[in-house]
Amino acid sequence: MGAQLRHFRKLAGLTQAALAERPRVGEDTIASIEQGRRALQLDLAIQLDELLETKGVLRVAVERIPRKGRYQALVKDFVQYEQDAVSLFSYQSQLIPGLLQTEAYARFIFGCNYPPLEEEEIEKRVADRLGRQKILERKPRPILHFILEESILHAQPGDPEVMREQLLHLRRCMDLAFVTIQIMPRDSPRHAGLAGPLVLLETPDHDALVYVDGQLRGELYDEPADVSALMQR
Repeated sequence: MGAQLRHFRKLAGLTQAALAERPRVGEDTIASIEQGRRALQLDLAIQLDELLETKGVLRVAVERIPRKGRYQALVKDFVQYEQDAVSLFSYQSQLIPGLLQTEAYARFIFGCNYPPLEEEEIEKRVADRLGRQKILERKPRPILHFILEESILHAQPGDPEVMREQLLHLRRCMDLAFVTIQIMPRDSPRHAGLAGPLVLLETPDHDALVYVDGQLRGELYDEPADVSALMQR
């Protein structure tokens, strides 16, 4: 599909940047789709068919992708799905979720990476994380629901002022009508989340995805049985 898009774009005499301007997406989005690093979503396929006068070829291609191949288990893809999500439910057991982190908290977390990251890479990752938080300003509003282990709130990441400001930021986020934050008491002897963090989201096409982060890579699940099991949990 990426090769098809590249072919039709070149036939139209457009650069990636010029094509990206029409549907108001980033140039990197077009590049990623053409290189097969990002899935082409149905709504964008329809727009591109109209712009490139391809008579529905891209739309049909997207619609006929086997469900198993529709979502790629890559972090960068999940970030895009997150930004477009209609709703998102997150359970975290060790850290404040990235969408709710302050700049200082995020910088401390990336500074704990081992092997250590170069200062420039830390700053890049902090900027990327803060960029993801634009979802809090997006319209239409997404529904965001977070469950945090209470122990997260008692952690002391370096300077106590970092955690103080982080807790105040959480409190401000709780005043947003579309954000819910719940705390799992740390004296709960057993509960369904003991296996670790997970994030469930609903795409604009009303597909359900689950993202589970690991030490080396994340895993994205879209099989109905897997999604149902993790949603129940």
